[in-house]
Parts: sequence; C-alpha cells; structure tokens
Amino acid sequence: MDAIKDIRFTELGNSLQPRNLLSKTRGDKVIWALVILLALVSLLAVYSATGSLAYKNYKGNTEIYLFKQVAFIIIGVLVVYFAHLVNYTVYARVATILFLLCIPLLIYTLFFGVRMNEGSRWIRLPLINMTMQTSDLAKLALFMYLARLLSRKQDVIKDFKKGFLPVMAPVAITCMLIAPANLSTALLLGASCMMLLFIGRARTKHILLVAGVALIPIMFLVIAAVTRHKAGEQETAAVAKSSSGLFGRVDTWIGRVENFIYGGKEADDDDMYQVNQAKMAIAKGGLLGVGPGHSTMRDYLPQAYNDFIFAIIIEEYGFAGGMFIVFIYLVFLYRCIRIFKRCPYAFGAFLALGLSFTLAIQAIANMAVTVNLFPVTGVTLPLVSMGGSSFIFTCLAIGIILSVARNVEKLEGSERQKVEA
Repeated sequence: MDAIKDIRFTELGNSLQPRNLLSKTRGDKVIWALVILLALVSLLAVYSATGSLAYKNYKGNTEIYLFKQVAFIIIGVLVVYFAHLVNYTVYARVATILFLLCIPLLIYTLFFGVRMNEGSRWIRLPLINMTMQTSDLAKLALFMYLARLLSRKQDVIKDFKKGFLPVMAPVAITCMLIAPANLSTALLLGASCMMLLFIGRARTKHILLVAGVALIPIMFLVIAAVTRHKAGEQETAAVAKSSSGLFGRVDTWIGRVENFIYGGKEADDDDMYQVNQAKMAIAKGGLLGVGPGHSTMRDYLPQAYNDFIFAIIIEEYGFAGGMFIVFIYLVFLYRCIRIFKRCPYAFGAFLALGLSFTLAIQAIANMAVTVNLFPVTGVTLPLVSMGGSSFIFTCLAIGIILSVARNVEKLEGSERQKVEA
C-alpha cells in the first residue's frame, strides 16, 4: 500500500510540474498572452494606485496591496487553467441548475445582502469572510443558460412565442433582479444579451421592441434629471426618496444622469469630484505620461485602484498607454469572434461570443466613464482593476472561452489527421 501511495504522489507531483502544465495548456495562444499581459499591467497599475493608501492604512507597508494582487492573479490564472481543461459541454449540463440557483441568490442579496452606497450587491462568504458580488455569478450562469437555449431553439428563434420569449425571459428576470442595486451592470448585461440574440438570428424587430421597453425607465431618469436641474434639487429629492421603495438608489441614478448632462458642483458631489480628478489625471498624462509610479492624482482620486484605474494608467503611460489597453481588449474580442466562427457546435460558439461580449462591453463602459463619455458607474476594468470576486469570475469566463477554443483545436486536429490518412 505504501508503494502505491508513493507512486500516486509521484504522479501527482509530476503532473503539477511547470513543463507538464505547459504541455496541457491549449486554446487560443493569443488570448493566453493577453491574459498574462493584462495581469502584468494590473500589477503595475494597482501597485502605483495603492501605494499612498497602503502607506496610510498599514503604517508604511506600501507593498501590502501588491502582495494581495499577486495572490489574486495567481488564483485567477489557476482558475483560467483548470476551467479551460473542462470540456465546454459540461457547462451546458450545469447551465440550467446554476441559473436556477442564481435567482434565489439574487433575491437574497437584494433583501439581506451587505449594503454599501445605498445598494445591496454583495453577500458575505461565511468561512473566508470575503464579500462576493452575486451579479458576477449570475452573469456567468445567464450566458451559459442563454447559449444553451439559443442553440436548441435555432429552428424557432424567429417565432416570437415559441422562440424569442423563452430565450428573452431569463434575460429579463436576471436584469430586473440586478437593476435595483446595480442599474449599470443590468443595462450592460442586457446590451450584451441583445447582441448575442442578434447574432443568434433573432428577429431585429423583436430585439428593437425589447430595447424600446428598456429605454422607458432610462427616459424617466433623464426627464427626472432635467426636471431636478430646472426646479432645484430640494423639490425633486423628496419625490425620488418617496418613490424609491425597493429601488433605494433612484435618487443616486437621477443625480448621476443630471451631473452627466449638466455637470455639477465638485464640492457637493462625490461623482463629479471623481470625474474631475480623472480628467486632471488624463490631462497630466499627455502623450507618453509621467512615467510608471509617478502619478500624483492617485492621492486625490477615489477608487483609483478600481473603477478609475484607467485614469491612472493614462496619467503614467499617457495617451499611448491608454490606446494600448484599448487595443488589447479589441484583439481579445477579435480572437473570440474567430473562435465563434470556427466552432462547429452552436452552444460553444454562442457561449464564447456571449462571454467575450460582456467582458468587452464592461471594459468599454469603464473606460468611457473615466473619460466622461458615460455617467459614473461601478463597473471595473476586467483583469486590470484590483482583485476581488469580479476578478475571479472574469478569469472563470476567460477559462470557459479557452475551453471552447481548446476543443475546437482538438476537432480541427482530428479532422486534419483524417484528411492526411
């Protein structure tokens, strides 16, 4: 028995050696390179953005957040690696169960989750005492389930009752449960799903109908913001507060839209303060930036290591550095579209494309907020912002995309061998 145990431990040790790990690594090599590149960018940006904060909070220990980010990156890369080893058809089997589990989890979060900034987005994990944003898990489950439904209803997808409604229902349910605490995430998720439905051959008029319905509450927010600006904040704040109920962040949404349209008083509004500090960081960066670690706006810009990390990147690396980050995300989206085109099975194709859409749109939204092209939201820059549950779920999504790519390569290799034989 001891000899058998020794053999098993030896095999396990050999399988965990770097050479064996590399030999088992498959999938799109460009996406792997982009993941590593963004992880390195994250290390530099997070270390620079948190240096002063760490010095203040940890009595001179400026490397504490750097070590935490290194730990998150190591865990994230392992998540990518092990997720890409799983055959993507397994995700189709667990999609329904995972989606149905996320519904009560989102409801629980809405009523009993950890409240922060008037919104309840997180739950606290009992053993590790770490908060998790349940919308991240729900997004992943939704795209698995949506890809499964789309692949099975291609024959009737153009029929409103038999095809479109059954596919649209889980999207609507998920977005409505996320929206009260995190409207921006719900809107971005809905936009990603609409793009996937368009690619999945749903009728354009059905998609436009849903988009029109979704625009109604947005138009109400715009009208409320315009009314508040003309009538004065005191008169409309009471109305927003009385009508909020479960939607406790209505007043915040109206204020953000108002600030985006008209601007605001920096001294009285945290969002405008963030936007103005981000603008100053971008202006200081110029073409080539002030150099790595030489940011000064990190001391004044709230969430410089998270929601507004793109501003610190531009300040230190300039317009050229910012465009390089944009280029990385565009290349990532392009490679995922190539996987979609090469995948012979509908589920894998829709799964890879849907997950890539949500990551690319999230990145675009984060960068648009930083340069004041979009109202302030709470979305992070994928794989670059400081680690948390969002970072881990982003890595899991990329691992699933690479799983699809890995199996596509395997199928193409077997077909090539048949042709050569």
